[in-house]
Amino acid sequence: MDAKALFDQTTLECSRLITQRYSTSFTLGIKTLDKKFHLPIYAIYGFVRYADEIVDTFHDQDKAALLERFKKDTYEAIDAKISLNPVLHAFQLIVNQYKIDLDLIEAFLHSMEMDLDFKKYNDSKYNEYIYGSAEVVGLMCLKVFCEGNQEMYDKLKVPACKLGAAFQKVNFLRDIKSDFEERGRVYFPGVDYKLFNRDIKTQIEGDIQKDFDDSLIGIEQLPDGAKLGVKVAYLYYQKLFDKIKGLPAETITQQRIRIPNSKKISLLVGTYFGTKLGIS
Repeated sequence: MDAKALFDQTTLECSRLITQRYSTSFTLGIKTLDKKFHLPIYAIYGFVRYADEIVDTFHDQDKAALLERFKKDTYEAIDAKISLNPVLHAFQLIVNQYKIDLDLIEAFLHSMEMDLDFKKYNDSKYNEYIYGSAEVVGLMCLKVFCEGNQEMYDKLKVPACKLGAAFQKVNFLRDIKSDFEERGRVYFPGVDYKLFNRDIKTQIEGDIQKDFDDSLIGIEQLPDGAKLGVKVAYLYYQKLFDKIKGLPAETITQQRIRIPNSKKISLLVGTYFGTKLGIS
């Protein structure tokens, strides 16, 4: 391995470490993808994770300035095809290799900017945020999975967006307490956190389940090397969603709902063998 290849590989492995430290479930899902997809998806996750950290974590810093610098550095890295920031170098490798559309990256970074100046969202702003924060991340991954097959990408774009939306909305429900108490956010349009009740929860759940249902046809049409990993992510989030649906509204405003690691691993194994045997 020459020096440049070593630099590239090391930055990609940095993104793998970031994914492993921040998300057990995402890491498990990636491990069930074909090996050729592992580092590209780690690179995408590392990029979106660090952007998200800017707006959610560094409360004693000038978040707007940090995000603006991150955005500028991102585009410079993609254009120059190099960055000394390992997360951005890994990301630009994948953006350039798989020809990930810049408008997807712009939409994602715009959603991060929306978090900096959060106000209660109406339906339009809510949909705009969901698209930028979640759906485009699914589309970036889809670009990798399709490996240049534009016809396949175009066919699977809508289901990929639906899956990303379902995941994000489940996150909103799971994190409704911390989002409100730590960041002053309630993403669901027209919802007053202090008046959150069973009827509101049920209405939100119906919208999420429709997104899950609409995404399934796309999962089944993914390339074999990608299908299992995406199916694991789908089933994990569906399991988490089912757990949330079974709880009273007041419970999810009092605690963050989790799936134990042992159940995540059980789900992974069951999905793996079910897919291999053609029964899942």
